[in-house]
Amino acid sequence: MNSDRLKNGRKYFGTDGIRGRVGEHPITAEFCLRLGWAVGKIFASEGSRLVLIGKDTRISGYMIESVLEAGLVSAGVDVRLLTPIPTPAVAYLTRTFRADAGIVISASHNRYDDNGIKFFDSRGNKLPDEMELAIEQQMEAPLVTVRSSELGKVERLEDARGRYIEFCKGTVDRRFRLRGLKVVVDCVNGSTYAVAPRVFSELGADVTVIGAEPNGMNINEGCGSTHPEAMAEAVVAAGADVGIALDGDGDRVIMADGDGRIVDGDELLYIIASHWSRTGRLSGGVVGTVMTNLGLERALRQGRIPFARADVGDRYVLEAMRDRNWPLGGESSGHIVCSNLTTTGDGIVSALQALVPMVETGKPLADLKTGMTKLPQSIVSVAAEDPDSVSGCGAVARALGDVEAQLDGRGRVLIRPSGTEPVVRVMVEGEDPDLVAGHAHALADVVRSSGQAAAPP
Repeated sequence: MNSDRLKNGRKYFGTDGIRGRVGEHPITAEFCLRLGWAVGKIFASEGSRLVLIGKDTRISGYMIESVLEAGLVSAGVDVRLLTPIPTPAVAYLTRTFRADAGIVISASHNRYDDNGIKFFDSRGNKLPDEMELAIEQQMEAPLVTVRSSELGKVERLEDARGRYIEFCKGTVDRRFRLRGLKVVVDCVNGSTYAVAPRVFSELGADVTVIGAEPNGMNINEGCGSTHPEAMAEAVVAAGADVGIALDGDGDRVIMADGDGRIVDGDELLYIIASHWSRTGRLSGGVVGTVMTNLGLERALRQGRIPFARADVGDRYVLEAMRDRNWPLGGESSGHIVCSNLTTTGDGIVSALQALVPMVETGKPLADLKTGMTKLPQSIVSVAAEDPDSVSGCGAVARALGDVEAQLDGRGRVLIRPSGTEPVVRVMVEGEDPDLVAGHAHALADVVRSSGQAAAPP
């Protein structure tokens, strides 16, 4: 159980909905049926009648969709089914169809045999903690189907992708064109396979597409934002100007310059923030996370752009952005939120925002990030049966303090439980890459020997 659940008293909802291995609790047909019914009961009690369901390309998505649909309908809620489509598209369509909620079936960047369910409210925002807790409480009640005359109705929306493509193109100036730009797009065999290539080609780019042949089991397999090397190699092979690697549900993006060098989420944030600042579009500052590279913070400070850190997870980034009324935030993983354009992370929209300064200045992506120098950073993941308990271990705390003393303000150390996997992340950042790696592995050894670590799966 992660700290988010402990903090909010929830049993199933984590930092990004409910996620797990398909066929194992809670990602089972029985659980998802009850979940759909509970969600329907909660929304129906508030007079709501319409819920959209979208999914990525995992083979299990159709099973989960069908039982969620049955649960919602049995509670008296109407359902509109979407074709495989990105998570941010569901958020957008929930707003435009005036639906009361949107449901996404996806495990994002995880393997195909994982899956998950996450929710948006009528405005395309993540559900508040109170609503998630109410859904969990409703799941404890007996499942009772409404009368036949009150059952929900189901329709499949056929034009969902086209609507979302037009939305993405509408996030840049109507005169903006990508003519003369060669772009590699890695759709990771996921939910963007039928939309991302069209967005960039309709804006005038010469597009080379990889990872656009989903078979239900190859999502995120050796490609996409978690394995951007495939995209980078394709950029070099095609002689392209830039590469774009998305993730399974389309809310993250990692890019590559014309020489195949990876440009991660921190660097993309710098590129977008710098351009917005120069053009007067950045009202406020930028929100990163505790994992954001110190190089970004230093570069933004040099450009007199305010910066703040939030806990890892898009919900915490968004909360910090709303608290400060700032329009830009994100994570090193490429989960970037442009809240003046959309309500959630969107890989296609974020990529377009990074391409705008390339087109307007005529500079390659490599030149746009030269004002930021990343510090060497080493992250080690340690499998743990109870990740949350590691932070309270005295031996771990002492080792962490020793490393901080040795860095003497010239770097950062962080040990944190993952919000999506049973692992502890050990992160060390500093000026000497060998020293940073040594500290990270030494701290990981302390975590493993603390009595909390588990044998690797």
